[in-house]
Amino acid sequence: MLQKTAAFFIFITMGLSENFKANWKKQFPYLPTADCKLLLAVSGGIDSIVLTDLIYKCGFNFTIAHCNFQLRGEESERDEMFVRSLKEKYSKEVLVKKFDTEKYAAEKKMSIQEAARNLRYAWFKEIVNDQCLPVAHTGATPKKEAPGVHHPSLCIHLIATAHHANDNIETLLFHFFRGTGIRGLAAIPEFDKERKIIRPLLFAKRSEIELYAKENGLNWVEDSSNATDKYTRNFFRLNLIPAIKELFPDVEENLLHNIERFKEAGILYQQAIEQHKKKLAEQKGNELHIPILKLKKSEPLHSVIWEIIKGFNFTTAQADEVKKIFDADNGSYISSSSHRVIKNRNWLIIAPLQTEAAQNILIEEGEKKIIFENGELIFEPLRASNLKPQTSNLVASLDAAEIKFPLLLRKWKQGDYFYPLGMTKKKKLSRFFIDLKLSKPEKEKVWVLEVNKKIIWVIGYRIDERFKITASTRKILRISFAEKSEK
Repeated sequence: MLQKTAAFFIFITMGLSENFKANWKKQFPYLPTADCKLLLAVSGGIDSIVLTDLIYKCGFNFTIAHCNFQLRGEESERDEMFVRSLKEKYSKEVLVKKFDTEKYAAEKKMSIQEAARNLRYAWFKEIVNDQCLPVAHTGATPKKEAPGVHHPSLCIHLIATAHHANDNIETLLFHFFRGTGIRGLAAIPEFDKERKIIRPLLFAKRSEIELYAKENGLNWVEDSSNATDKYTRNFFRLNLIPAIKELFPDVEENLLHNIERFKEAGILYQQAIEQHKKKLAEQKGNELHIPILKLKKSEPLHSVIWEIIKGFNFTTAQADEVKKIFDADNGSYISSSSHRVIKNRNWLIIAPLQTEAAQNILIEEGEKKIIFENGELIFEPLRASNLKPQTSNLVASLDAAEIKFPLLLRKWKQGDYFYPLGMTKKKKLSRFFIDLKLSKPEKEKVWVLEVNKKIIWVIGYRIDERFKITASTRKILRISFAEKSEK
């Protein structure tokens, strides 16, 4: 039902408007009115209508975007028509997109709320990417960044949503009851740099927004689904928070203060984590190398492990699995969708699953081909009776009985040694390369294949004496190396 404010208000309270301007200067000091074009996410409800009115009165350049999720029949069509009418009131462009949300949710096997959120932000991202313009192109000069303030972006086309303080409280409770870390307790951020989203109403409570709408004679539409408590957030708003208020009347203020404390605690937490990472993690190309003994001494160990591995698509439960491989066999590992944590002697190595990008590659039994930086390896199990004589350094024929998987394919490093075929004494690879008169560029391209800390093949040069074929050999593992051709 369309809501019209009563006509008896004879004055306009500027409290929210003044607070809005002050909060904008505090939270978004690098987004001055003259240089900033915004995409306003407008549903037609009171929150987004108040945001639109405040943004308009502050003199911003903006476009309105409305999503019709087609979930409430005629009511969804009513909302769309109402938002379209804002074009005349504010003389701004209105973009509308209809979504078959139920179909999308069924295809993706997700809830209606999650589906609507995904569709909404994917569309907004398309608009921003299409219309984004760097500040440099406008002639504006960004101000020097103040301590503790993050520069949002040099892109002047950002998405503004109407999330407010009560949304923040509901998000805090949702995260808390579902389970979360310190970042989840900080609830909704004012600025989401990755998605280019700002939330300039986050400081304002619902009561302030309602008062502003009434005192400024604004129209809005009501979403009938807000009256049902079947959704988690509605349950918090309609049932849980009112019940808590009976015992703690100031619960909303207290929770908002707690959010600010959690934000500060989160900053301190992140600073401590960065110090741990700096002391522990060593970046080597596309890999992260971490000394196990140092990691073991870190406190709190679980949090440190989680903060190190989470950026590589591992889950929180896998932090405990990482602990288990501290004392496991060499070559033990756990995997995410994109990476592996591999134990290599006294180190943990986080390496990409895409072997072309990795410097340490685990090879499981049964694998036929491995592509890596220098080319590819082909693995063939054979019977000794089927082996044909060969003398090429690009082929290694090894006694399969001496080989235990997984194998580790890696670049050679100082200190490596092996027992060259035909020799009973070990030789350092550095000395071996001198004997072969390899140039520095040739040395830098050498990879080795290792099993249980023993090098079985210096690829393209020599196998290890301990893994050669003998008269008692019954099964053979033949490995062929095809070097990558130079383009």
